[in-house]
Amino acid sequence: MLDRVIPLPIALSDDFQFRKTKLYLLTETAPGQEKTSGDQTVQGTTKGGKLAGTAPSTKTTTVQDASIRFERQYRLFGAVTKLDQRERTGNYFDFFWKARRAADLTVRFEYKQEKLHAHVQAQEISYPNARGSYKTGFKVVGDDYFDDGRVTAWRCLLIESGRIVAETHSYLWE
Repeated sequence: MLDRVIPLPIALSDDFQFRKTKLYLLTETAPGQEKTSGDQTVQGTTKGGKLAGTAPSTKTTTVQDASIRFERQYRLFGAVTKLDQRERTGNYFDFFWKARRAADLTVRFEYKQEKLHAHVQAQEISYPNARGSYKTGFKVVGDDYFDDGRVTAWRCLLIESGRIVAETHSYLWE
């Protein structure tokens, strides 16, 4: 994590581009596994289970959530204790990018979190003599996530010689 985020000049180049972005929020409970009580009370009477008309069919849910379940299992692989799982809970960002010519590049991920409002934080990873296709992953997890909240806005930059040569950002980034 960077101590200070310094604005850089922009010199966008066709030699560098972001291809795809994958975002994932790993929560404490799995999707569809929200904590509910086993019984529902309707006008003083207790009904067991959920009402038949409110839940999607099991077959449809299984097919749609397969990739989401896989991503959750992938991110939690090896996390045995609740503490291990807590340390992995948070926001994950994977950026796929391409360099058409060899260059010393730095990938900078700038982001804002719920409880910090307009304060911008950043993480960087350097790639000496980069050429071709790459995947760079960043994460805001554990205490950073629980203390400061979800990531609300972000942008990712490719930097060459102190200049921004490619950029992608979230809808809420100014």
